[in-house]
This record gives sequence, C-alpha cells and structure tokens, in this order.
Amino acid sequence: MQVLLMDIIDYIVLFVYFAGMAGIGVWAMRRVKGQEDFFMGGRRFGKLFQTFAAFGAGTGSADPVNTARGTFKNGMSGMWGVMYWLFVTPIYWISAVWYRRMRCLTLGDWFVERYESKRLGVAYAIFGCFYYMVYGAMLFTAIGKVAIPLMGDTLWGMETEYVLVPLVAVVVTLYGVLGGIAAAYWTDLIQGICIILLSVLLIPFGLQAVVDKFGKEGDSWTDGFRVMHEQLPASNFTIIGGDAASEFPLYAIVVIVIMNMIGIVLTPHFIVTGGGTAKNEYDARIGLVTGNFIKRFCTIGWVITALIVLTLFSSQPDLIADPDKAWGTATKELLGPMGIGLVGLMLACLLAALMSSVDCYMLVCSALVVRNVYVPFVNPKAGEKECLLLGRITGAIVVLGAVIVSVTMMDMFKQLQLTWIVPMTFAALFWMGMYWRRATTKAAWITVAFCLATFFVIPRLIPAVSPGLRTDPAYTQVNQITETAGGTSIYWSGKIKEVDGAKQGEGTFRFDMLIYDKLLGMDLTKVSDAALKTLEFPFKIIAPFLVMIVASLLTKPNSKKSLDRLYVRMKTPVDSDPEKDEAELEKSYANPDRFDHNKLFPKTQWEVQRPTKLDFFGFITCFAICFAIIGLVLFVAQIGT
Repeated sequence: MQVLLMDIIDYIVLFVYFAGMAGIGVWAMRRVKGQEDFFMGGRRFGKLFQTFAAFGAGTGSADPVNTARGTFKNGMSGMWGVMYWLFVTPIYWISAVWYRRMRCLTLGDWFVERYESKRLGVAYAIFGCFYYMVYGAMLFTAIGKVAIPLMGDTLWGMETEYVLVPLVAVVVTLYGVLGGIAAAYWTDLIQGICIILLSVLLIPFGLQAVVDKFGKEGDSWTDGFRVMHEQLPASNFTIIGGDAASEFPLYAIVVIVIMNMIGIVLTPHFIVTGGGTAKNEYDARIGLVTGNFIKRFCTIGWVITALIVLTLFSSQPDLIADPDKAWGTATKELLGPMGIGLVGLMLACLLAALMSSVDCYMLVCSALVVRNVYVPFVNPKAGEKECLLLGRITGAIVVLGAVIVSVTMMDMFKQLQLTWIVPMTFAALFWMGMYWRRATTKAAWITVAFCLATFFVIPRLIPAVSPGLRTDPAYTQVNQITETAGGTSIYWSGKIKEVDGAKQGEGTFRFDMLIYDKLLGMDLTKVSDAALKTLEFPFKIIAPFLVMIVASLLTKPNSKKSLDRLYVRMKTPVDSDPEKDEAELEKSYANPDRFDHNKLFPKTQWEVQRPTKLDFFGFITCFAICFAIIGLVLFVAQIGT
C-alpha cells in the first residue's frame, strides 16, 4: 500500500523544476544550426559555463548517495567512494589543453586519425555508449534509492523506481535532444547551483535533530558536532580506513586513484566538458579544474550529512540492509516535518545532479554514433539535418539503455566499480598514442581484444568450459579477515555456497588471483575484503600497457605523414579567433618540425613537450589545493572534539 510521504508543495516544486528544464531545451533549439552547434555549442563558452559544465557533468545524483552509503558503512573514510577523484584534478590542468588542441568533435575522431582506422572509431563509439549506459544507470539508480523513502514503495500502483526513473529520463531526453550542448550548459549552470544547495541543505536541520535526540539542555544546533563525537566511535572520524572491515584503506585509495587517473581522461565526455567547447586553452583549464574542485568541497558537505545520518539512524534495519537509502531517509526524517517544500527541493536538487550529467553523456554518445559510425560507414553524404536527427535519436536510445540497466541492476557500488574497469579497455591506446609515435594500429586492436577477453570473456568462459572448478576445494577458499559471514570468496566474484553438502563458487572466475597465489606465493586467505578487491585492479592497469608496447614493437609503424600532422596540431596553441587559428594550423602543417625544439626527449619517438611555466605552476597549485581540501576534511573531523 502506498503512503504519500511528500506534501503537495513538494510536487509543485518538482513540476516547476521539470518545466523549467524542458523550456530551456525548447529555447536553445533555435540556436542549433549544425553539428558543431549541437555537439560543441560553437566552441564559444567561457570560464563560467566551462566551470559549471565540468562540475555538472562530473557531479551526478550517485555522488551524494554513494558518499552517504560509504560513510554509513565506513565512517568518514567512506568519502573516498567519491573523493578518489581529488588527486586526479591536477592532471586536468594539463589535459584540458589536449582536448582544445585536438580540434575534434569527438574523441573517436582523434582515435581514427591517430591510428588511421575508421573501424577503431566504431569500437570507441561502442565503448562510449556502453560506458555511459552503465554510468547513467548508476545515476538513475541513485534517484530510485532516494525516492523510495520519500515517495513510498509504490507510485500509481507500480514500484516507485519503475515510475520515477523513466519520467526523469523523458525530461532529460527532451531538453537534451532539442537544444544540444547549449541547452545542457545552460541547465548545468542552474543545476550546479542546485547541487551546491543540496550539499548543505540537510546539515543545519540534521545537527539540530542530533542535539534534540542526544544533546543536553541548552545546546544549540552548532553543538551537534560535539554530540556526534560523543555518540560515534572515534574510528568514524578517521579519513583512512584502518580496520579489516573498511572498504577504503590507504592502499585501496592509492590504487583506485591511479586507475581513475589513467582511465578518466579518455572517457568521451572530456572532449566536451574537458575543454573542447571552450573559447581558448586558458578558459578550458580554469573551467575544468575549478568545476572539479567545487565538487570536492561539496563532498565535504555530503560527508557531514552522512555522519548525521549515521548518528541518528545507525540502528535502523532498512538502512543496515541497504545503505544506499541513507540520503533519502535523512531527507524524509529531517526535511519532511517542515512541510514547506524542502523535500521537493532536495529531490529537485538530486534530479539536477543526475540531469546535468546525463544530458552531456547522451550528447557525447550521439556525436560518436553520427561522426564515427553513421557518416563513415552508412551515409558519407549525410547532410546537417539528417545528422542532427540521428544524433537526437541516438541520445534517446542511450538514455533508454541507462534506464534498462538501472532497473535490472539496482546495486550502485557494483555499477561504480564497473565504471572504473571499462575505461581500461582503451587506456593504453590513448596514453601511448598521445605520447609515443611507435604505437601502432595493429597493437591497438590486439590490446582492445586482450582487454575484452581478460576483463569480460575469460572470467565467464573458464567456468563454462570447466564447471568442475566451481566445486574444486582449491578454488572455493575464502579469506579469514572479513566482515562477510563465512568469509569472502578468493577466486569467484560471487559467494561460496553450500550445495548438497559441498562448497560451490558463484559468479565469474577471478583468474588474476592465480598470479598472487601461484606465482607470487601470497596467502590470500589472510587478506581482508578490501585487499581482495584491490588485488583485482593491478592486472587491469598494467597488463594492457605491456601488451600495447610489445605488440607495437612487433608490428608495422603508422604513416609518418599522418603522425606529423596530428602531433604538430596537438602542439599548436589555440587562437580564440577561428580564422587566425586556422592560419596557425596551416603554418604547422607546412612545417611539422615547427615545435620540435620543445621536445623533452629530442630525436626520439616520444612526443613529450617541456612544460611551460603555466603548466608547472598550475599543476603545483592544483596539488596544493588538493592537500588543502584534505586539511579541511581533517579540520571538519575535529570539530566538536
């Protein structure tokens, strides 16, 4: 039976928000004249729009929900489920220049040119669409998890997530497919403000609730920090997980940061929000870095909210069973009694976080399909109107795919981990292609095939070919340092179950554990759950690069003329005036050695440029800000002690 948990005013707030976003799409549609307008907004955006585009695309509805989930389970160290991006940010100061100097409409265009293979562009387009269906699914799932405590288990006779998720998908598709990236950027500006509001909205109400429940007479809401320290163990206020049950010990954080540092820069949306739509390189840098630092400050607000939830509701059975619902529960319990539309505002803010990400992702996928599949292989003579129509249809299909994944796989942490692994398929191709002339087309295909086989096919194929492995005692071992009853399986992605009196492994076979067990002699029964999970990643990080290097050295080099043209363009600074920029490019094409005096390793195959003062001091400043943010988190952890 449905219980109406939100007031009428909350639904009015949601309706006004939805109508406003759709209206922006209709308005922006009038400015779309061609593909560059639709996919890149005419490359006319300055620092403000680039900042909120980077912030909006990088901040999804899953982020506060994942932070709340992680903190509810791990204390403050749970913030690393989102904060692991922090130390990737200095790389953005450098990478923003790449995307602007590429002068491409999609990253698929860059792969096609670098490896002289249109088919590789198709492979990258497939990767991009799959990646964003999974990532978008995580954002839709977050909305479903938050909505259930707010709107009840059912809505209009159906389970709430099956009603709300498609409804949100329709609205985001409407303004995205109508107005293109310009609509996305205008809505990102509005939604960015909503996300910042979301980050602090619950804190004063939550601290007051903590004081009301556990405080002393005369305490004000600001005493809530002291009361939280009195009610929670000290371990909940440490930012590095120290016990065996923690998901985020230091080694796990380091490996996750490295993995995402390698993988995030090649995800398709960075050609847009990473700087490709900016007027110039400096605006691209400032926008990308500032937008992502704003998110880190917002994360601190999410952590404080999650600690409040932990203090108030740590014994609540439904949250213990499903911590993903922590944010929704906090919204219902803390804002619901006000009856002034704050619940609707919170849900609108979460929808803003989702929509500001999904609109960008759907447009990027549209560009990939149009530019790297349809035009080169189906209709090379396609006109602007036809390309725009296909782009709009593709965007809608990608959102539909994300909805389907969301409603069939409602586990946010599994979806999050999958988004870490999938980019590794193209990571070696991107990094080696960016800096090493010797990286070859055949090696690229070999590396992609290797990653697909080892990441996705072989783990499923091994138990299918040899089903006896599931009951082999050598492969049904579990670790002994665990928070999971009965231990966590070492060789299987699922649990070890008792079937007819015998142990049986469930899920896929983690063959990379053989490296640690058989080759390195590690006793995996004596490592924690977090260590087992972390050990999955080194193979996925290192092996593709080794395969790419060896295969490149054994295969025919790519065309020098094509490589000269690509690399000299990547070295040619962007001019905000398109005509002047084109003139500079012509000079570079006529003299491919124009910038060779800046090479860090002269007369080698390595295309690494000497860093400029702006490169160096900007990078160092970004690192300093990273540690300042960590210092702020440590300060917050001590408030009230």
